[in-house]
Amino acid sequence: MASTARAQQREETRRTLLRESRRLFAAKGYAAVGLSEIVTAAGVTKGALYHHFESKAELFRAVLTQVQGEVGTQVATAADAEPDPWTQLTTGCAAFLRACTDPRIQQIMLIDGPSVLGWHEWRAMDEANSARHLGEALQALIDAGTLPAQPVAPLTQLLSGAMNEAALWLATTPDPKALPETITALNRLLTGLRTP
Repeated sequence: MASTARAQQREETRRTLLRESRRLFAAKGYAAVGLSEIVTAAGVTKGALYHHFESKAELFRAVLTQVQGEVGTQVATAADAEPDPWTQLTTGCAAFLRACTDPRIQQIMLIDGPSVLGWHEWRAMDEANSARHLGEALQALIDAGTLPAQPVAPLTQLLSGAMNEAALWLATTPDPKALPETITALNRLLTGLRTP
């Protein structure tokens, strides 16, 4: 009984650290947030933080994993609501861009992610969380003949890169028409890939 209570307390402490550090990283950016600020906001000691995370970078990695997972779930939910594979692809891509218009998502996933963890680790995490699903969707469309037969890996990387760049651009433009215009442009791009 006591060990169960301790395990629950540890898990609650971890959730609180993730919640508070995510809030702070999203509001201020990784570089502007110190460990002292995180533990104060979470109401725990630095020792408790180090029990769960070896460093601020490891804590950020856990936050980024959480954010990427949530964005992936939003994309999958939107895509899975559609009846056919082509509409699933276009809807999923649009859902990704919509999710990335949230300044908190932008700060953690697109701005701090590559700079804090390094390009290679960030790319590996992106691959595991979203590019893999995009590749699977593209392969299904190739298999169905909707897209011409071609190697799926380069196509996945090209589209993933284009959407990440579009999301970064959306983060900096004040134009209220930017999101719908970007989705329209992306749909034109995707339509151009279809088998004639």
